[in-house]
Amino acid sequence: MEHLTDEAAMDLAVAAALEGVRGANPLVGAVLTAPDGQLLAVGRHRGAGTLHAEADALAAWAALRETDPQAAAVDPAACTLHVTLEPCDHTGRTGPCTGAVRAAGIGRLVYAVADPTGTSGGGAQTLRAAGLDVSGPTGHAGSLALTDRWRRARAAGRPFVTAHLAQSLDGCAAAADGTSQWITSPASRAHAHAVRGRVDAIVVGTGTVLADDPRLTARDDDGSLASVQPVPVVMGHRRIPAGAALRGHPALAAGEEPLHVRSHDPAEVLAAIAAHPGPWPHGRGGCEHLLIEGGPTVLAAWIAADLVDELHVYTAPTFLGAGLPAVSGLAVDTLAHAVRWTPDSAEGGPVRPLGPDTWTHLRPATAAGKE
Repeated sequence: MEHLTDEAAMDLAVAAALEGVRGANPLVGAVLTAPDGQLLAVGRHRGAGTLHAEADALAAWAALRETDPQAAAVDPAACTLHVTLEPCDHTGRTGPCTGAVRAAGIGRLVYAVADPTGTSGGGAQTLRAAGLDVSGPTGHAGSLALTDRWRRARAAGRPFVTAHLAQSLDGCAAAADGTSQWITSPASRAHAHAVRGRVDAIVVGTGTVLADDPRLTARDDDGSLASVQPVPVVMGHRRIPAGAALRGHPALAAGEEPLHVRSHDPAEVLAAIAAHPGPWPHGRGGCEHLLIEGGPTVLAAWIAADLVDELHVYTAPTFLGAGLPAVSGLAVDTLAHAVRWTPDSAEGGPVRPLGPDTWTHLRPATAAGKE
């Protein structure tokens, strides 16, 4: 049996959390240990509407106790639950984690990072008041890095922002004549559609609308429309053509115009999205997860503003020579000013094959544990 220190248990909780996908909800992991540090259960949050990490770990332990007499004999009051993020204390799609912890009779809880949200936070105080031995926030470096960009987005009152980049080996998003459909493989496009399916809105520039005429829909593996669709958003000054495919987007009511922000400033786009009445997908009251799909100058603008929280790069094994760059307009005049990224292990990353292509998952380079 594995016996864990508090630090090692939190490391394991981070590893479990990283099996999930980034977005509107934070990645959270939980580990339950016996009084001697023996590992009893591991849990993670698997997405909106599913068990939170604490409840997931406790459910795993409950199932183990039904079949393992040794586990059933462990006193829950002597056990420790290690969680990467402070337990929530509100009822949303699921009940409060504080209630699940109390109902399980757990005696000690260690959490790494305070919950910054106005409605979810306060769980530690509630559990202390209920008599639990609560330690935290411990400032565990891996846990801080795990939710750094999500907490930054929450603190700024903006959605979590994912950017998408499809390119050739030599960094081109299109050939010299502008053709780009398709550089990447069906496997890469299927992954990109899965990402579309979990966001609230997609932003493209007017240049992309004119060059590619995208539909900006989310589609299932068989090519049919997904049941939940993101809101299409266009930024830039040029007109959206009357016959543009996105005018028929299923998220738009009959005769409704796509949200068109006549600006190249990401801050103005965020303000317009915040003011948009919706309706928003996934049962949310606003846009909490935003996808930036391009083109090259749009991506550069959001990256330069430090508003991209994660980056999906799909690279095809193809050279396009004098093609059009995948990112254009970043003001980098020397290596010291380079915009650096770091590998992100979430969602099976940081690197894996998608058919013949390579998918790379990145996040902005930030020293682990720094706020």
